[in-house]
Amino acid sequence: MNIGILGLGLIGGSLGYDLRSQGHHVLGVSRRESTCQTAVALGSVDEASVDMSLLAVADIIFVCTPIALIVPQVEQLITHLSAATIITDVGSVKAPIVQAISPLWERFVGGHPMAGTADSGIEAAQKNLFVDRPYVLTPDATTPKDAIAILEEIVRSLKAKIYHCQPEQHDRAVSWISHLPVMVSAALITACTGENDPAVLQLAQNLASSGFRDTSRVGGGNPELGVMMARYNRQALLGSLQQYRQNINEFINLIEQKDWITLEAKLQSTQQARPFFTD
Repeated sequence: MNIGILGLGLIGGSLGYDLRSQGHHVLGVSRRESTCQTAVALGSVDEASVDMSLLAVADIIFVCTPIALIVPQVEQLITHLSAATIITDVGSVKAPIVQAISPLWERFVGGHPMAGTADSGIEAAQKNLFVDRPYVLTPDATTPKDAIAILEEIVRSLKAKIYHCQPEQHDRAVSWISHLPVMVSAALITACTGENDPAVLQLAQNLASSGFRDTSRVGGGNPELGVMMARYNRQALLGSLQQYRQNINEFINLIEQKDWITLEAKLQSTQQARPFFTD
């Protein structure tokens, strides 16, 4: 197939590597000519351009731009396409994207590969990024079945795990396990850097090990992505943050009251619950 990738960053570049390795002809489009040249040199795409018309021959196009650019970029893109072309995106928020694009393009299938690293850009792209990772598809009742089937076939070839859900369900779910952790992690880093004794702050930095590294990782990631999560999944994220705040307050109260028995019961409960999210 001719497969187009609009946006040659971590996700777009990684898709290119895997799809090319399966014999597809991959066409890439980026805003920067330097990114296009790098993508071709690295072997992520066969051809690349800053001109969207390159994607006119694509059978399916993955839109891998930042969330804020997905809809406006698709509005420009569709002027170059035939009606048979399938468009999908990789945005981490689905409801506003699906609501905006579905009326514009019949053969649109919302998507979200749950994969990535703290790094960004074409240089961060890697092979086999999607292996054993969840890949969510959010078609609606009007999405053509053949378009869904073709995208499913490609996702399976990436060795990813396919999940189907409604866009709104997706956004509520990721607010808990993706967007909330970013904000909590960022708050943790902010709280630690607020230590007003320089000697204690330096000691904390020297002593920080895997526990802090793991819990602070996503809060130290791409700021633009964090803002986009909050902006486009605002209601679901606010609900998650408010519930989290209630739980934090409960832990504060237990410690203030020296209620060690209830605190231990809480921690036993979280110990038992964690494997359901991580295994």
